[in-house]
Amino acid sequence: MNLYNYILRMADNSLILGHRLSEWCGHGPVLEQDIAMTNMALDLIGQARSLFALAAEVQNEGRTEDDLAYLRDVMDFQNLLLVEQPNGDFAHTVVRQFFFSAFQLPFYQNLDTILTNPKSKIQNPKLDILRGIAEKAIKELTYHVRWSSEWVIRLGDGTDESHKRMQLAINSLYEYTVEAFMSDDVDKQAITEGYGVVLENIKPVFEETLKTVLTEATLTWPQNVYMQKGGKSGYHTEHLGYLLAEMQYLQRVYPHSVW
Repeated sequence: MNLYNYILRMADNSLILGHRLSEWCGHGPVLEQDIAMTNMALDLIGQARSLFALAAEVQNEGRTEDDLAYLRDVMDFQNLLLVEQPNGDFAHTVVRQFFFSAFQLPFYQNLDTILTNPKSKIQNPKLDILRGIAEKAIKELTYHVRWSSEWVIRLGDGTDESHKRMQLAINSLYEYTVEAFMSDDVDKQAITEGYGVVLENIKPVFEETLKTVLTEATLTWPQNVYMQKGGKSGYHTEHLGYLLAEMQYLQRVYPHSVW
């Protein structure tokens, strides 16, 4: 069951952030960026679909990707608190995407390296599928980091108003970043079983990305911030409940609906 939970939390992160980005469809500041955010949402939801399908196979209880996405309650979700935060203005969306992508890319890069290593402690065919998902995701996430980094720099080093909004977004969202690097029992067991990423090892990569981009953007890294946690354990902000109510409405009202 540990592999199931490890995959599930990866899927939850992608699904929830993908849904958040999809809320921008038709509302972007300019058409090009509207399309860019929609495409990133599709990337993330595509990752979530593949991961949910794999998690269902690992669990082997007859559930499907739709069951895992639409028929679990708030406390069953293991996504990071960061990804469930509301879109806010464009600055908040950009910063949220930047923070998460700066974590997600090195995470998948490390996961791919671990699963490619023939010295893996266990042999499980499901891990080959997970490696394939990771390899595809890396290509998509490279763009996500580039897109969000460019916008952080453009707005941070832009007008007084855009700089102010970016700094407010960073101050508001930075407190949700530390949870990504806090290992719990699921993470530790995954490492023991040979497929887990050592989160402490990718934190310096994340911090270096932030330092480089925020410096060029003339933005300040928050100091002495109280860090929020709980999402990986099923304790979420009120925002996730409203998000799931909207996302799961059709399947809840009309059970077993299919296209």
